[in-house]
Amino acid sequence: MTDQPQARAVARPPSASAPLPAPRAELVQGFYTLSCSIDVLLCDVWGVVHNGQTAHTAACAALDMFRAGGGTVIMVSNAPRPSVDVVPQLLGYGVPASAFDRIITSGDVTRQLITERAGQPCVHIGPERDLTLFAGLNVVLADAGSAAYCVCTGFADDETQTPDDYADTLDLMARRGLTMICGNPDLIVERGKKLIPCAGAMALAYEARGGAVVYAGKPHLPVYQQALMLAEQVRGSAIDLARVAAIGDAVRTDIAGATALGVRSILLLDGIHWHDVGADAWPGGYRAWLAGQAFQPHYVMPRLSW
Repeated sequence: MTDQPQARAVARPPSASAPLPAPRAELVQGFYTLSCSIDVLLCDVWGVVHNGQTAHTAACAALDMFRAGGGTVIMVSNAPRPSVDVVPQLLGYGVPASAFDRIITSGDVTRQLITERAGQPCVHIGPERDLTLFAGLNVVLADAGSAAYCVCTGFADDETQTPDDYADTLDLMARRGLTMICGNPDLIVERGKKLIPCAGAMALAYEARGGAVVYAGKPHLPVYQQALMLAEQVRGSAIDLARVAAIGDAVRTDIAGATALGVRSILLLDGIHWHDVGADAWPGGYRAWLAGQAFQPHYVMPRLSW
């Protein structure tokens, strides 16, 4: 799980012999009903296999079963840390190594973007625990008044802070025309049953000030292209997108990203959207809420299970 792809990966179009079906948000009770038509599963992490505190046992078991049947699981995470740091965290939550083949993170892509700016001073917005993102790179950390660009990985205190707490810094960066690299495009994540703001919320606040933002993770294609390259390494052959699916709990990132890539998508509704859908989600109450979303999944499940 340490081999990392390079930025040269290019996504292939879906097979002409197996056109992508139209999204219809079909309710699926178990992943086994789809597994025979999927070779590669691009799997979200937070909200699918764990909730920021503990692993979702049924989801991990489903991924294990899928891999045992010949499937390949590539974890695609918007974590703003390198994948080599995320793997131990997953294992610590109780996610077994047998549940996935490789992992690619927004942090991996962010490090490539930092490398492209080698030697330039950078202002970091985020918690100290994310400083491993810069390890081994030619970068000098600076303040907003002297930096050449910004890397945002979140909030110093995501339990209490909002973008308003960073107004002065964001205003100064915008006046100076700094580009922000957003190391985690998620707006919120689920920690237990509490919703926690992410770097994506800071990036939106910066864009509202006229600031330029480069997004390192989902739903943008570079992280998916690298995920496909990892899948090719695992399987030893080219990947047919007609036999690829993406699963996650966020319409804005997971479903939008799958749509852009041109693969089937599976939305889990008992994640960050549970409060949107409400108690009447099943068996069909989710459809009214889903109809108002900008991106539509091919399938929906409450939680990932076999």
